Amino acid sequence: MIGSGWGSTLPRRLALVAAAALIPVLAGCEAGNNAPTLAFHYPTDAAGTSVGNLAIRNVFILGAPLGRDLARGQSASMFLSLVNNGAPDALTSITAPGTALSVTLPASVPVVTGHPVFFTGPRPQVVLVHLTRPLVSGTTIKMVLTFAKAGPIPLFVPVFARATHYVTYAPPQPTPSAALATAAAKRRRGHAAASASSSASTSPSPGASASPSPSPSSSS
Repeated sequence: MIGSGWGSTLPRRLALVAAAALIPVLAGCEAGNNAPTLAFHYPTDAAGTSVGNLAIRNVFILGAPLGRDLARGQSASMFLSLVNNGAPDALTSITAPGTALSVTLPASVPVVTGHPVFFTGPRPQVVLVHLTRPLVSGTTIKMVLTFAKAGPIPLFVPVFARATHYVTYAPPQPTPSAALATAAAKRRRGHAAASASSSASTSPSPGASASPSPSPSSSS
């Protein structure tokens, strides 16, 4: 009976030992310096890409509140992060072809090792100025980020609604060029109204007739 009991428990013990031996092997799949858990994961559905040692992360456009769209002529905020683990580079410009006339950027932005760039809000530093079409939340638009060395990098960026924690993000401020354009338009409208008023006051009324000028009398 004793021998029979030992024989029945031996396979069970071997199974337990084998399972214990597999634990560090399975754990090793998520361990080490290159473990997937240590790699960057996008916290949202934002866009991102890598070109060489340059990484563009967590890129999105902030649109209107839920149920609304940004109309043509308005501005939209853009948020992103940049990380460089190679030779120094610089972000020189951003464009939104087919969506905005221009994109403002704080001059040329250096991107060097050990100094990531965070344009992550809540106050926008990158702004799409004068939308050429309505901007609908839930869609994506094409953006082109141009670097001094890496060159142009196209990216399809999602448009997020101004909802949940994004409601605390500040709206884009009017750019000087947009403010000047608005002021110029107001001046043109004012000049046009003044010109029309002046023309109406100087033109003769329909029933008025010109008085004949006196002719010199001839002396006999």
